[in-house]
Amino acid sequence: MSAALVVLAAFFVVAIGLGIVARQGRDMNLEQWSVGGRGFGSLFVFLLMAGEIYTTFTFLGGSGWAYGKGAPAFYILCYGAIAYSFSYFLLPVIWRYAQPRRLVSQADYFIAKYDSPALGVIVAVVGVAALVPYLVLQLRGLGIIVSEASYGSIAPATAMWTGTAALIFYVVISGVRGSAWTAALKDVMILGVVIVIGVYLPMHYYGGYRAMFDAIARAKPGFLTLPRAGMSPAWLISTVLLTACGFYMWPQYFASVYTARNEDVFRKNAVMLPIYQLVILFVFFCGFAALLVVPGLTGTDADLSLLRMSKLAFAPWSVGVIGAAGLLTALVPGSMILISAATILAQNVYRPLTRGASDRSVVVVARTLVPVVALLALLLALRGGQAIVALLLMGYNIVTQLFPALMLSLAARPLVSRAAAISGIVAGEITVASITLAGTSVATLFPSAPQMVKDLNVGLVALIVNTVVLAIVALITGRPASDVSSTRASAAVYAPPHLDQVSAHEL
Repeated sequence: MSAALVVLAAFFVVAIGLGIVARQGRDMNLEQWSVGGRGFGSLFVFLLMAGEIYTTFTFLGGSGWAYGKGAPAFYILCYGAIAYSFSYFLLPVIWRYAQPRRLVSQADYFIAKYDSPALGVIVAVVGVAALVPYLVLQLRGLGIIVSEASYGSIAPATAMWTGTAALIFYVVISGVRGSAWTAALKDVMILGVVIVIGVYLPMHYYGGYRAMFDAIARAKPGFLTLPRAGMSPAWLISTVLLTACGFYMWPQYFASVYTARNEDVFRKNAVMLPIYQLVILFVFFCGFAALLVVPGLTGTDADLSLLRMSKLAFAPWSVGVIGAAGLLTALVPGSMILISAATILAQNVYRPLTRGASDRSVVVVARTLVPVVALLALLLALRGGQAIVALLLMGYNIVTQLFPALMLSLAARPLVSRAAAISGIVAGEITVASITLAGTSVATLFPSAPQMVKDLNVGLVALIVNTVVLAIVALITGRPASDVSSTRASAAVYAPPHLDQVSAHEL
């Protein structure tokens, strides 16, 4: 057994152990399992959000796009910083509304705000539809990392099966607390590993960053600038706008808001997380350094660039540490995705269908759904296909369609009717599905349009359709009445029983 494999196995066992220990002394009811009893302070919320953000997409996809695409990869650096800054204002408002109502899922928020169980079901379906490709991304990344870091002694499929089994095991047992504890180890690992290799590899192979970029500019002129067509400045701006809007629309990010002890947690995180975003630069440096050291990786193989070069530059035990950091970037967000998907299906699909379901039965159903969702994602991951960044962008196109309805709900009462919110989301999702299934782009939809228009991200087209439809229906239906009695009755059925403790004035 190689030194790399020993290190990988050791960190894998530690991660599972942390997940199991995290539940000790806790009764895993629905609130404890899904939102940690709403008692997390700044550090744990930071770790959870960073744990979900810095995933195999960052570790492999960021370096893979720097290797395969060049300058367009910098969109990854931009959108997170914008979203974090926006969170300073957005997340405290959501937390203040959710806390007294004991909401546990993203769909709960839309149900309570719009007094619409039907909207809750739609949001639940949208959330799960986006989470599945995101989980596929984590499992594919896990398979790549373990296979490469073990020098091929473990096949990607074997790594994916083993990782999925581990995720199912500790998610069912510990819920979000297991994710938070494992996230603490992951953040220490990923920060150390990415900075070290992002500094060492350019120095080792080129003598410094300037020499590296000069060498790339000579070998591949124009690689470090945005092209005039395709992934042009118009594409970058529209993609940054789309992903920044959709950032906190992911159900697992949304649910992390509920775990906080108070709203100041989000303001502190909004200050720190944009700085943390700079770590991605070191991931890019690895991808750029690999361009001339391990040439010839094309298509989805570009995601292998960081690990392929690390195997050339470091001893096996060091490669094992790098692989272990990558392994944790799959396990932590993977666990949060599973928790969110299972909670949404149990809370916002199973509970409304059964009407009288207790919290205990809902948490049992949620835990039972964990292996179902995990195995579905595993089967899709085993089929291969798109590159890691492409998978994430597809998920963003789906979840961003919730953004207009969310923003228009932040006032004391929504600025548009439930019919308008539903119509906008449905129109946006139909547009996303049509474009995705047809494999089209803005250029094929509007062949005579200016190049700037042709290069727009197709997800932005769906968001525009969404907003237009929402506005038309809102004008027809008007703003909802201020009477909240029906909201209380509806939310009491479809949200956790604790909602009955909230006064009518608060609602």
